[in-house]
Amino acid sequence: MDSLPDLAAVEAMDEADPLRVFRSRFALPAGVIYLDGNSLGAASHEVFAEVRQAAMEEWGNGLIRSWNSAGWFHLPLELGDRVGRLIGAAEGQTVVTDSTSINIYKTLHAALAMRPGRNVIVAEGDSFPTDIYMAEGVLSTRPGITLRLEGRDASTIEELIDDSVAVVLVNHVNYKSGELRDMAALTKRIQAAGALVIWDLCHSAGALPVDLDGADADFAVGCTYKYLNGGPGAPAFIYAAKRHHASIVQPLSGWWGHARPFAFEQSFDGDAGIKRFLCGTQPILSLRALKGALSIWDEVDMEALRRKSIALTDLFIRLVETKCGQYGVELETTRDSEKRGSQVSFIHSNAYEVMQALIERGVIGDFRAPSTLRFGFTPLYVSYHDVWRAVTVLEDILSSGSWKDARFAVRGAVT
Repeated sequence: MDSLPDLAAVEAMDEADPLRVFRSRFALPAGVIYLDGNSLGAASHEVFAEVRQAAMEEWGNGLIRSWNSAGWFHLPLELGDRVGRLIGAAEGQTVVTDSTSINIYKTLHAALAMRPGRNVIVAEGDSFPTDIYMAEGVLSTRPGITLRLEGRDASTIEELIDDSVAVVLVNHVNYKSGELRDMAALTKRIQAAGALVIWDLCHSAGALPVDLDGADADFAVGCTYKYLNGGPGAPAFIYAAKRHHASIVQPLSGWWGHARPFAFEQSFDGDAGIKRFLCGTQPILSLRALKGALSIWDEVDMEALRRKSIALTDLFIRLVETKCGQYGVELETTRDSEKRGSQVSFIHSNAYEVMQALIERGVIGDFRAPSTLRFGFTPLYVSYHDVWRAVTVLEDILSSGSWKDARFAVRGAVT
């Protein structure tokens, strides 16, 4: 193994970083090392400009005229195509709308309708819970449909797939461990069994290159408030391969998904394309914030982003294990960078208290029950020096035992 880099070497890495120019585009608080962009991305200055324009000029002065004059009505499709470029989707296959949870519900129903006679949904037992909860919600409306979970009903998803499976809901990057799945290989395996796949991209969109079309994926969902920096509660997205558009039937048949929404007809006639996944009136101010956030991505080289992500996470793992390994931290994320998203998780028996101590010192990561310290690395605004400083603070907290202060044991809401 190469020798551990010193501070001078880390600073040289920042000097050579082709993405360093993006850091100044974000409104980062002074003195804060932000390693929680996998929960909520930082705001860019472009976001503030878009929201001011939309609220003060378009809403304030344009009023209802802005649905047309400012292009509000077309934002779900316009932004869908911009997200699509980041997830390997050709135009007309992605729409920005609703939340990830609602979009999971819609796509699961759509997939089940496309596979009549099949009665099984497959998902991951260690998925982010909303995926499982929404699958259970679908089951409550579809008598005879059952749910199989990886880790409960079999060790791997592959073992659960047979000719009774209609759809597999799977995360590209595991929210807790950061493990990255092979999208192309698993998609091929699922489709070979006659099933459809829905990829959850919440922890990969904006974190690494994604190629939905290249993998021949069926559906995908994801959020825009993590690595895409769209803001708290920013609208999510749905991808549906064009070959499926004529077959899509989803239960939330709102007026925005109608083929002729302003004809005000009594019966629903779904749009022929990706618009069929729309429901009701869209949150324009949130969409405009996302528009500002996505403007930066037109300039980003996704391969350079991935290289920096790997370098940041590799450096963090090496520094933590070398400087903090003696204090009870254990790596939970894979060491194989090709199988890792843009986050690193460590286990510690007092992870909650340690994380609260870190946050008080200005190093913001997050805690996941029961014992995970989770750190997200957004290459557009996280520097190698940030990594060095974060580990220095973590080492001090662990070596001094300052995390044992009683105030860190008081548990509040953890997002």
